[in-house]
Amino acid sequence: MAKFNPIRAAVLCAAMAPLLASCASSDMGAPRTEALTPKQAKTLEKQLAGKIPGEPVRCLSSSGTYDTIRVSDDILIYRQSGRLVYRNDLKSSCPGLGRDSDIMVIRQFGSSTCSGDFFHLVDRASGIRGPTCVLGDFVPYRKPAGDKG
Repeated sequence: MAKFNPIRAAVLCAAMAPLLASCASSDMGAPRTEALTPKQAKTLEKQLAGKIPGEPVRCLSSSGTYDTIRVSDDILIYRQSGRLVYRNDLKSSCPGLGRDSDIMVIRQFGSSTCSGDFFHLVDRASGIRGPTCVLGDFVPYRKPAGDKG
């Protein structure tokens, strides 16, 4: 068994500090739309047009049917119908998610998909696993009751 070396531990901690600091986001929880490309902004606008945001929810039931739309590396839309969609701003950016070419593999615990659940991307061609990403809260966007569209 290896003997504890305090100098090695201190060097390792000092080397890891910048890496861990780079994972923190300064605007955690704030919707990120400023970095969207014109195509991504158009996709987001199309999905949210005419809908009113509601109070965020932590989980979506797995018994519902949802189309998952990748807007960017930061934003997913779960589309239940033309009248109801859920916007999910990930806890942090998920490199490659916006390309929509990799397979999303969600690690679900229980009968719901919830804020804090992990998913990872898998390259469709090679099968190589990509980044692990974390879901945020789900913000419902509903069309008003009198709206026929």
